[in-house]
Amino acid sequence: MPRYLVAQSELPDEREQRRARAGKSAGETYKATLKQLRPDASVDIASPADEGATHFTADDIARFDAVFLTGSPMHVYHQTPEVERQLDFMRSVFASGVPSFGSCAGLQVAVTAAGGKVRKMPGRMEAGIARRISATAAGRSHPLLAGRPACWDAPAVHGDEVEELPPGAILLASSDVTRVQAAEVRFDNGVFWGVQYHPELALAEIASALRAQRNDLVAAGLAERENDVLARADDLDALHDRPDNPALHWRIGVDRHFAEERLRRLEIVNFLEHAASSA
Repeated sequence: MPRYLVAQSELPDEREQRRARAGKSAGETYKATLKQLRPDASVDIASPADEGATHFTADDIARFDAVFLTGSPMHVYHQTPEVERQLDFMRSVFASGVPSFGSCAGLQVAVTAAGGKVRKMPGRMEAGIARRISATAAGRSHPLLAGRPACWDAPAVHGDEVEELPPGAILLASSDVTRVQAAEVRFDNGVFWGVQYHPELALAEIASALRAQRNDLVAAGLAERENDVLARADDLDALHDRPDNPALHWRIGVDRHFAEERLRRLEIVNFLEHAASSA
C-alpha cells in the first residue's frame, strides 16, 4: 500500500476560507484526488507552515513513498516565519530522497528551497485557464508530460511566478504568459516535478477561486467588470457538470484536455507511476 504525504502551505484562516467557498482546503483537495487515483493509498496531510507545526526531518519523510505540495496564497519571496517553515520542510523533502510533486505555490516553494527565485508577476495575472502551454525540447521527452499534445490549456490561478530556476533544474513547459509552466528540480538527494498550473483541481474549484478574486481580476485588467468574471465562473461550473458538451467547449475555447478530468490530471498520474517505479 503506497503512503503519501500532502503538505499544504495555506495557513489556518486561509484553509477555513477555502473550505467555506470550495468545500475543502488545498490539502484536502489533493488528498481526495490521490484517493480517487490510488484508492488503496494511505494519504496524510501536514501543515508545515503553521506556528507550532510538527517538524519533519528527512528520516520522517523517508517513511513515505511520495510527497505533494499544494497551491496556496503564500508568497515565498516574503521572509516570514511561515515561509521559512515551509522552505525548511521542503529542504527536508529533498534531503530524504523521496520523490515529490507540486503545483502552483508548491512549484514555487521547491524552486526557492533549491536556490531559485520567485517574483510577483509584473503587471499581470493568470486566472482561470492557462492558455497554449507547450513543452520545451527537454519536456517533449520527459515522463512528467507523457501523453500531452504539442499545446494544451490547464486550470490556473496565480499572481506569482518562477523568475529563475535553480542550478541544474530543467525547464519542461512554457507559455507566453508564464515562462516556467513545468520543471524538474534536483537538489540534495531529491527530485521534484512541478507545474505552475493545477492538475489536481476540479473546474468547480477554479470557478470558486475566480469568484473569490473577482475584484483582483478586474484590477489586473483581466476583466472589465465583476460580472464578466462571474460569467466565466458560471461557464466553468457548467463545464464541470457537462465536460463533453461541445457548445461549452466552443464558448470557453477549450478542448477535451482541459474539459475531461482524467486528462487534466495527467501530470499527477505520470508522477504516481514514476514514484511507484522509484520505490
